[in-house]
Amino acid sequence: MSCLALFDLDHTLLPLDSEYEWARYLVEAGAADAAEVEANNALWLAEYSAGRLDIHRHAAFALGLLARHPHAQLEGLRSGFMRDVIAPAIRPEARALLATHQDAGDLCCIVTATCRFVTEPIAEALGVAHLLAVEAARDASGNFTGAVDGVPSFGVGKIARVAQWLESLGMAWAHFERTVFYSDSRNDIPLLEAVSHPVATNPDAALRALANTRGWPLLMLFASAEPALATA
Repeated sequence: MSCLALFDLDHTLLPLDSEYEWARYLVEAGAADAAEVEANNALWLAEYSAGRLDIHRHAAFALGLLARHPHAQLEGLRSGFMRDVIAPAIRPEARALLATHQDAGDLCCIVTATCRFVTEPIAEALGVAHLLAVEAARDASGNFTGAVDGVPSFGVGKIARVAQWLESLGMAWAHFERTVFYSDSRNDIPLLEAVSHPVATNPDAALRALANTRGWPLLMLFASAEPALATA
């Protein structure tokens, strides 16, 4: 296996933010307070866009929403979320990108800062077997506690999590002739710099500017007016 292909999820493979939409879905289902969710979503989205998100504080809110409900209830809510929000948002362009790597026999993995509970069925729907996400701690009954388990897959944490995952497979970065990472966000610059082939995908303004400076490829999956692949 000569290539490792890593993919961010939100605004990279999906044209939305799954964690943001999940919180909104909980409000619509009567499982979260609208004012609380709106305030926290606005705060973390602004911090994330500015590249200064406190991932531990954000995770405390996001995982805290899970901790308020028994796991069985959350699974029912998640099924509705997948049906009503995620499934309609999965685009053929994303499936085609993934297929390019899968058909080549590349080792593919989604690496996201959104929690596993929300993203695991999304990865399954996209046909990606490997997922690195924020892990939520559980109690003895299997319910979420609101705490993070392990290193959050955010910023430099994504590099650490990828290394741990490869080690669990008996591999390392050096096993691959080519390593690729697709991301839209300035927050993923550490992992983009760690791979041999970074691809700025639907990039935010800061990442687009850096990609143009570094000569990184720009991939516009969801903007039909843009060329499918442009080299800066």
